[in-house]
Amino acid sequence: MPLADSDGTSIYYESHGSGPAILFVHGSGGHHAAWWQQVTALREEFTVVTVDLRGFGKSDSAMAEFDGQDFPGDVVAVLDREDITDAMLVGQSIGSVAALRAGLLRPERVSSVVLGHSLGGIGHPELKELAAADRAQAVKLPVIDRLLTKSFQRERADLTFLFQQMGTFNVARMQDLRNLDTDGPTLEEIRASGVKVAFLAGEKDAVLSVKTVTRAHELLPGSHLEIVPDAPHSMYWEAPDRYNAAVARLRRTLTAPKEAA
Repeated sequence: MPLADSDGTSIYYESHGSGPAILFVHGSGGHHAAWWQQVTALREEFTVVTVDLRGFGKSDSAMAEFDGQDFPGDVVAVLDREDITDAMLVGQSIGSVAALRAGLLRPERVSSVVLGHSLGGIGHPELKELAAADRAQAVKLPVIDRLLTKSFQRERADLTFLFQQMGTFNVARMQDLRNLDTDGPTLEEIRASGVKVAFLAGEKDAVLSVKTVTRAHELLPGSHLEIVPDAPHSMYWEAPDRYNAAVARLRRTLTAPKEAA
C-alpha cells in the first residue's frame, strides 16, 4: 500500500499509468476512489495520481482534530515520495485550495494547477466578495442540488446514490477544511511562482458562477479558462467525458512551453 509521510502523518495515494503526471486532489466529500472515471480514461496517456488528504479515505484519520492548513503538505508529501518534477495538480472544489498552495510550496515539482470549480482561496477582495455572493445563493439549495443537476439525479439514481456514499468513508468533514481558505496567496505571489494556473468550471455550477470564475481569470494574467457547457459543480462525476477531455487538453497545453524549453 503506497504511503507518503507528511510530518509524521501517513498519506495514502495511488499511481496509475505512465506519461506526464496529473495529480488529483479531492473535495470535502471525496477521496482517492472518487476519481475512478478519470483514472480509467487518462492512464493510457498520463501518470494519474490520486491522494487521500488526512482524515479522508485510507489516510491517517486518528488525530483528534483536523487542520485544513495541513492539507497542502499532504499533497507535497506525495510529490516528494514519487519524486515528481512536472506535475499538473487538479483540485476539485475546496481541494483546489490545497492544490494551489501545494503548487506554490513546491514550484520545482509543479508546472501547473487546475482550479476545478474554485478560486483556489486567492486572496483578493473583489474575488472574495463575488464568491461570498455566490455562496449565499448556493446555501439556499439542498446540498445534493448544489453538486449534481436534478436531471442527473432523476436519470442516474444509482450514480447519485454512490456519489453520496463516497463521503461516508471519511472522518474529516467540510468544517475541517474551511480554515484552509484563510490568508490565501495573492495574485502577485502566484505570478511570481511561475506556476501556470487554469480555472475549470461548469456552466451550471450552482456553487461558483461563471461570472465569478471569469473575473478571476481576468485578474490573473496568463491564466487559462475552461468553461464546460451544461456541467455542474461535480462535473468530474456527472459529465466525466467532458471533464476528462478538458483535463487532458489542459495537461497538454499548460506544459507545452516548459517541455519545449
